[in-house]
Formats: sequence, C-alpha cells, structure tokens
Amino acid sequence: MRTTLKKNQRGAALIETAITIPIILLISVGIFEFGRAYQTWQVLTNAAREGARVAILTEKTDGDVQSIVKSYMTNGGLVKAGAAVINIDRNVPLGVNTASRVTISYPFNFMVLNPVIKMVTPASNTGAPLTMQSVALMRNES
Repeated sequence: MRTTLKKNQRGAALIETAITIPIILLISVGIFEFGRAYQTWQVLTNAAREGARVAILTEKTDGDVQSIVKSYMTNGGLVKAGAAVINIDRNVPLGVNTASRVTISYPFNFMVLNPVIKMVTPASNTGAPLTMQSVALMRNES
C-alpha cells in the first residue's frame, strides 16, 4: 500500500527537520566540547602530580618543576602550555612534616560553543575563556 503525503504534511516535515537538526548538532558539539574540557582537566591534574613528584626532591629547582609540568602539558596535547600559570610552594605544613604544592591555572576555550554564545549574547561575558585549575600536594623528602 502506498501512502501519499499532502502538500501541507510535506511542509510540516520540512519545518520539523529544520528545527530539530540544529538542536541535535548543538547537543553533539556540546558533548564533544565537554569531552575536550574533561580531557584537558585530566592532563592538568596529571601534570600537577608530575610537578609535585619533582618538587619534593631537594636537589630539583622550581625551574625543573615548571619544565616538567610544561613538558607534560605539551605531550598531553595542550597547545597553550606557555599560557599556564604554575605556582610552586615547597613549605606547606603537613603534620610534623612539610609538603610541596603545585598549582596550575590554565585558560580553556570552547572551540564552537564560545562563538555560538557570543553570537546569541554579544554583550555578555559568558563566551570568555574559563580558567581550569589543578592542585597536587605531596610530602617532602626528609
């Protein structure tokens, strides 16, 4: 049995498609973007840990720690590793001992969502980069 659509039904299907495709694309891009953000946060967390592992060694300098952290970030695919702010504190009280804390702040941009938000609300600050931060704390060697 063959069904035929009337002209007004074909137009309704076209309008429904025109409305749903952008929504589906926005959801798909959002999933991709937040996956990228999570991957970036994981790289920052691991870079901070690697930096803390080096910072607890007494013979290593702060320059060595920053070099290790930036190297890890670059190897992890973060192209703006130079834009990261790395703070190193080697005298954090931890019970009877001291610890080293490495804090990394990194500007993260959503590749597609930021421009879309700027198009929708041009006067808003919501499309600005967000700063991701990761902290690692390890006990110093005695």
